[in-house]
Amino acid sequence: MAGSGVVWYWLAEHPSIVGFRWNPTDLWFSTWAFLAGFLASYVALCLALDGLLAVLRRRRPLPLGPVPSAHALVMAGVSAVIFVGTLLSAAAEIRDTRWSWHGRSRTTPFRWLLCFPPGTRSSGRVFFWSYAYYLSRYLHAARGVLAVLQRRRRAPPRVFAHAAAVAMAFLWLEFSQSFQVLAILASTLAHAVAFGFRFWVGAGLPAARAARAAPVALACQLALLGCNLACHVGVVWMHFGGAGAGGCSGIGAWVFNTLLNAALLWVFLHCYGKRGVCDDDGKKEL
Repeated sequence: MAGSGVVWYWLAEHPSIVGFRWNPTDLWFSTWAFLAGFLASYVALCLALDGLLAVLRRRRPLPLGPVPSAHALVMAGVSAVIFVGTLLSAAAEIRDTRWSWHGRSRTTPFRWLLCFPPGTRSSGRVFFWSYAYYLSRYLHAARGVLAVLQRRRRAPPRVFAHAAAVAMAFLWLEFSQSFQVLAILASTLAHAVAFGFRFWVGAGLPAARAARAAPVALACQLALLGCNLACHVGVVWMHFGGAGAGGCSGIGAWVFNTLLNAALLWVFLHCYGKRGVCDDDGKKEL
């Protein structure tokens, strides 16, 4: 089997991927009770740590050694694998199901990426990678704890942003929400680049000193926000006028998702709209 065939098999054709089904009784972290418990515990822990360090008048970052760089490396690798797996799985799903679209609806590959048909179940290849993406949000949430311990400016808004990202990924699976394939592709690509850059700078690799001034995290977040906005507009158009009868799957969750994205936009503007920079590319904050 050629190298590309091995990658295709393990990321898109493996029986565990093809036969995946979102089931709260059989999968890790898949119940509403666990989600609510984690979010409450996570936010309480981060705010308690932030309050304790404020009471102790600790303004300098706690020495964390290679932990932030190691976390960035792991996140970059995980994001890259999920991006490739989602891309290959989406191509395989389109290949295997497009025959059923003819004569039954006006669905096309582009419409399917933006607007799942009503009644879509959270099963199959793309939902396997949606589940992997959901699990990776817990790993990503560790960034909020690191921000608190490193005494980053405006750490509490970051904590709420990470919590919202976990909740959104859960809703995607629970309600088979439309446009999640494009959202996962955009998010994991941005994270692979941003976290790879953070590891590069944090590890002091060649040319890292010159690279510190590059606003890579800002550029990735701007690109991600632009992609999300375009996808939201596309879903509205598909659901109310472009997808035919029935609209798009998971539109109720999409409304809540939109509100959470608006909150994340506020966090972004709160972080970058002032002189104090809120990213962590490795450059000093003003």
